Amino acid sequence: MADLKKIADELVNLTVKEVSELADILKEEYGIEPAAAAVAVAGPSGAGEEAEAEKSTFDVVITSPGQAKLQIVKLVKELTGLGLKEAKALVDAAPKPVKEGVSKDEGEALVGQLTEAGAEAELK
Repeated sequence: MADLKKIADELVNLTVKEVSELADILKEEYGIEPAAAAVAVAGPSGAGEEAEAEKSTFDVVITSPGQAKLQIVKLVKELTGLGLKEAKALVDAAPKPVKEGVSKDEGEALVGQLTEAGAEAELK
């Protein structure tokens, strides 16, 4: 008899791609529809990796304006194209998104500029 613990360990550690290939083999060669089992096996291990890899847009969030609030308001105004009043309201309402739906590179550059000016910012 096969070592069932070893088989179970191998199934749990399959990637999403490997689960898909296994499902195809079981269906084509053995006539077994493993839809529910494939979802159960792919569950936690593959889902997080896939979601992280797919994320292509990010939000730049200012968490705190820091000590140089006036400089941060001017920088936010420049980065976003908002008016002075709107930029000040955004900075005063921190934590608040400064820009949404930007690429990772653009987001990191914006966070760098905000941090360099004295604000606390992060990429979400």
